[in-house]
Amino acid sequence: MQILFENNDFLVINKPAGLVVHGDGKTNKPTVVDWVLEQYPALKGVGESATFNDEEIDRPGIVHRLDEETSGALLIAKTSAAFAHFKQQFMERKVEKEYHAFVWGWFKESEGVVNVPIGRSADPRRRLAGRGARGELREAITKWQAVHQFTDATGEQFSFMHLFPKTGRTHQLRVHMKYLQRPIVSDHVYANTMPDALGFVRLALHARKITFMDQHGMNRVVEAPYPEDFSDAVAKYVKE
Repeated sequence: MQILFENNDFLVINKPAGLVVHGDGKTNKPTVVDWVLEQYPALKGVGESATFNDEEIDRPGIVHRLDEETSGALLIAKTSAAFAHFKQQFMERKVEKEYHAFVWGWFKESEGVVNVPIGRSADPRRRLAGRGARGELREAITKWQAVHQFTDATGEQFSFMHLFPKTGRTHQLRVHMKYLQRPIVSDHVYANTMPDALGFVRLALHARKITFMDQHGMNRVVEAPYPEDFSDAVAKYVKE
């Protein structure tokens, strides 16, 4: 696990794709929490547990999460005071997150905002924005920028995106890109009829940067380097 920044109060790691943040009561896959408890056993009891499938899951230091296939910056609190401090910032939407993604298709505009609530879908694996969403519809806002648009060797159109979620709903970026009919490359849930592309065999989404205020009032900006699949695709397709 790559540690991007660490002090006595918190650390930020570069989570690899394919690693879940915490258990769900269904599988015994390795998790970020396993690594946290192995490296920082004193963190046990920091933060809050949650119940999944009738099982109480310990989540030491975990203030937010990334999907299993999403790589990038993940903030972990090391003390109860730090956990409460960061949880409040997330609740007040003061934490800024920047994601990079490759999506199918081009855009007419270079930037925009999706302000469409998200609810549940008939498929329990999915969430849905707009028509057909079920249950409680929760506010979801995503700012997006189409940084570079290109075609691959087969002539398919793609866009390299910077995405800025202003809320933190489950699968928010994936759902909102699907809503725009520009699903994220190699999203096997929301673009399951599309082939893998651009060298990705996993979701082409990376949590590039996180900005927050520490307990001492210092503004912290931590950037997560790209993993190999992302750096290869950026080098090949994105013009700076």
